[in-house]
Amino acid sequence: MSGKEADVFVVACGDEIRCAKVYKEASKRSFKKAAQYQEGRKVRGGRQARAMGKRSSYGRQLEEEIWQNAEVDALSRLSSAGVRVPQTYGCIDGVLLMELVSDDEGDVAPQLGAVDLTEQQAIEQHTLMMHYIKLMLCAGIIHGDLSEFNVLVDSNGPVIIDLPQAVNASANNSAEAMFTRDVNNMRRYYGQFAPALLHTQYAKEMWALFADANLTPHSKLSGEFEDDGEAADVDSVLDEIQAAFDEEQERKERIRDADEQ
Repeated sequence: MSGKEADVFVVACGDEIRCAKVYKEASKRSFKKAAQYQEGRKVRGGRQARAMGKRSSYGRQLEEEIWQNAEVDALSRLSSAGVRVPQTYGCIDGVLLMELVSDDEGDVAPQLGAVDLTEQQAIEQHTLMMHYIKLMLCAGIIHGDLSEFNVLVDSNGPVIIDLPQAVNASANNSAEAMFTRDVNNMRRYYGQFAPALLHTQYAKEMWALFADANLTPHSKLSGEFEDDGEAADVDSVLDEIQAAFDEEQERKERIRDADEQ
């Protein structure tokens, strides 16, 4: 399969079947506003930071390494935190080797967007997904591009994939808006099958706990939240509306691409 930042292949690795993710060069990636996602990521020293700022060939090479290593790091940290993500086996020369998430027949597990759910299944999976997102936020990580296209579903439920754009929850100025979009994308999708989910407010509830340093892996979530009545930040609201519009356009493009395949 070909995505906006990489091509993915099923490969033989000894006696096992795994997945090889081959990252595209920056000039060939269609991932929008990559710089916004990279805000807050650490570099190794002042020389590297200056090179990246000048956009020299060395600086661009560093950006590529950071982009790819961010996914490896995020997958490792999230697996340790209890989030279901593919196991990684190493990344070299722009190729990430990882576990192939498969169905009961051994075929590649379907994307969430290709799965029909009963109302009860949707509620159960949504609850599990909110738990995973909570664990991610506790680990200081926001997916940044979470949708039904970046979740696979096997016999044990959802598996979160595609994390090169993962955001530092404490060091990125757009973290809250991206987190809200991720959570609400999941609400929108599962809400098709269980309309009651459309009224939940998990994004606001979790972010409020996180901002007050009260969010833990054991925090019990209700999906309810009462606004404090403060005046809205109009610029932030407009940015979120634009981001939602862009996300919807990309979602439609992905559906068209899937239909054509």
